[in-house]
Amino acid sequence: MRRWLGPFAVALALLSALLTFLVLTGLSSIEPSPEVVRSFLLINAGTILLLVGIIVREVWQMVQARRRGRAAARLHVQVVSLFSIVAVLPAVMVAVVANVTIERGLDRLFSGPTKEVIQNSLIIARAYVQEHAQVIRGDILGMANDVSRAPLLFDQDRQSFLKLLTSSAAARNLPGAMLMGKDANPILSAETGGVPLAFAPPAPEFLQNVNENEPEIAVLPDQNLVAAVIRLRGFTNTFLYVARPLDPRVVAQLRQTELSVAEYAQIESRKLGIQVAFALMFAVIALTILMASVLIGLNFANSLVAPIRRLMNAAHTVSTGDLNVKVPVHQSEGDLAQLGETFNKMTQELRSQRDELVNASDLIDSRRRFIEAVLSSASAGIIGVDTSGSVGILNRSAEKLIGHSEAETLGHPLSDVLPELDEMMKTSREGTQRLVQGQITITRDGTERNLSVRVSAEKNQPHDSYIITLDDITELVSAQRTSAWGDVARRIAHEIKNPLTPIQLSAERIRRKFGKDITEAKDKQIFEQCTDTIVRQVDDIRRMVDEFSRFARMPKPVMEGEDVADAVRQAVFLMKVAHPEIDIEAEFRDDPLRAQFDRRLISQAVTNIIKNATEAIEQVPPEELGKGRIDVVVSREDEDVLIDVIDNGIGLPKVARSRLLEPYVTTRAKGTGLGLAIVGRVLEDHGGRIELKDASDFREGQRGAWMRMRFAVSGEAKRAEGAEVAAKEAVKEANTPEIKAAAADSVTAQETKHPPGETKEPSEKTNDSTKIEASTGI
Repeated sequence: MRRWLGPFAVALALLSALLTFLVLTGLSSIEPSPEVVRSFLLINAGTILLLVGIIVREVWQMVQARRRGRAAARLHVQVVSLFSIVAVLPAVMVAVVANVTIERGLDRLFSGPTKEVIQNSLIIARAYVQEHAQVIRGDILGMANDVSRAPLLFDQDRQSFLKLLTSSAAARNLPGAMLMGKDANPILSAETGGVPLAFAPPAPEFLQNVNENEPEIAVLPDQNLVAAVIRLRGFTNTFLYVARPLDPRVVAQLRQTELSVAEYAQIESRKLGIQVAFALMFAVIALTILMASVLIGLNFANSLVAPIRRLMNAAHTVSTGDLNVKVPVHQSEGDLAQLGETFNKMTQELRSQRDELVNASDLIDSRRRFIEAVLSSASAGIIGVDTSGSVGILNRSAEKLIGHSEAETLGHPLSDVLPELDEMMKTSREGTQRLVQGQITITRDGTERNLSVRVSAEKNQPHDSYIITLDDITELVSAQRTSAWGDVARRIAHEIKNPLTPIQLSAERIRRKFGKDITEAKDKQIFEQCTDTIVRQVDDIRRMVDEFSRFARMPKPVMEGEDVADAVRQAVFLMKVAHPEIDIEAEFRDDPLRAQFDRRLISQAVTNIIKNATEAIEQVPPEELGKGRIDVVVSREDEDVLIDVIDNGIGLPKVARSRLLEPYVTTRAKGTGLGLAIVGRVLEDHGGRIELKDASDFREGQRGAWMRMRFAVSGEAKRAEGAEVAAKEAVKEANTPEIKAAAADSVTAQETKHPPGETKEPSEKTNDSTKIEASTGI
């Protein structure tokens, strides 16, 4: 039914258009009355709507096909559009030419000359009447002037007045005259030719607007007369009425001219309707041709697009990765069939190549996964650098070491990510060796780390690449230094402590035995001063040796369930008593705070930190310090106990801050450098650590240092024990020449520059970093 609906609609539209054309042109026996024309236009409108419905349905199907992404939908639209344009252009051109022709013919009919001829005929006919109207106006004004002079005559002698009226009408070649009252009743009639008057008086309403100065003139075509009436001056409600006959032929011509002008105007008003009627007829024909063209285009497009659509569907299937598709080939399709055969050969070749690539890709993926597993599980940081110097590979260990995530590192220059490697990278690029080794120190988040670096170059000009291996040896170096200083401390304690008691006893015995023999006051004073100096220096040496021994043999902590807040409260109280000039305040955010810890060691650690804070405050000039203040804050964070000590003293150095935790590293002229090292060992034994920060990080704008002691609530020193075991194993197995040299240099420099018993006098120009380097020798 859909297949035959289109041809049926086209035939019906052609038949309707033909009948409409025959009726409008008068070639049929049907009279083109408005009703008939309106009926045919309605029939044509129905056929047009049917054609438009079919076109809309076809267009909607094409649009839906295109929206669904159906293959060759765009080509389908283009073919149908091409046929439609080819069909519409001639029809539109014919319609335009026909409309222009009709319009020009109608314009010629209603052109200026034709209209002027008709209008001039009417003007001439009306001019004849207007001329008689002007003549009768002058006549009635003259008669009114004559009659208005004789009102007494009218009242006294009617016969004489009648003769006067008759002679005045005769003098003006009028058939007669009539005097009327206000109700249009005749008062007196004058006849000039002896013939009775052939005109009747006007209606009474006509007399209401008549005045004495201007007559009222009327053309009476039915009576072939032109009449005039005027009010007489000097008379009471008396009117003069005259009439003159017109030429009957002129009056008949005037009537015919007026009818012709009216008919001409009516035809002119129907001009648009005639044009619309012909335009509708041409529109029906154009739409009919368009519909036929669309149907032909659809059929042709279907036959053309079908093989292309199969080929496009197959290509889409191939794009999804399915290479097993084959295009059905019909030899009747000609060149398109050959294109299908070529496509099938191509898919077969691609299928075989894809199988080979998949096998190779699987092998590469397995190797890649193995390499990624190795890199991710490696404890050393690994960074891959390309020819341009940008980071291309980065494992998790490297992310942790350099302090940047993978997203912040990949694709960025290595000089921006890790500028400490610039010298080694320069050496690797300019040198001929494939492996360059060295050590660097980096600072991330206020923490210094010692890294052992190996740069392996893959020389493949012009595409050189580099693999950088980073090993964190911070704990290893610290463990070796600690071990070396432990040996030094034990040797000092063994070699020095033994002779101290005999020296002290000998000095005291000399003072007792020979002090009585010296009689001179001056010599006796010198003698006692010397012996006192010997005893005092021996005590100082013994105290220093005791600290060495205490550091070398740290007691094992005895973990018991205690209240951290109470232990800190007592330590703070003792320090407040010892330093009343400084405000020492304690804040307990968790009170009580139960934990497993060695109360004696933790109290000692807190005391050492507060003591360091008081000494830092004492180094600030009084005019800058104001009032010294130390804040101690005790809190809990997850499974850790936090003890924060914040002062407003001189603060910590910005350079090599982490070195302060190493033995014998100090920023004070008379310090031994063991206080923070002992605190660090205590916290490590409790599964924690000490953190060195600035007071401005705790309270904005404050000067000074912020010491944070952190240890586990459980008291199980797993982290500390693990770190100690790792350090011992690292000391045993470390064969790196650089590490051994660093530890040896540290010990040698201390023994050389600061032998036991020697007091180092600080220089006024020595800064914090210089003191640290001088005390460590590194």
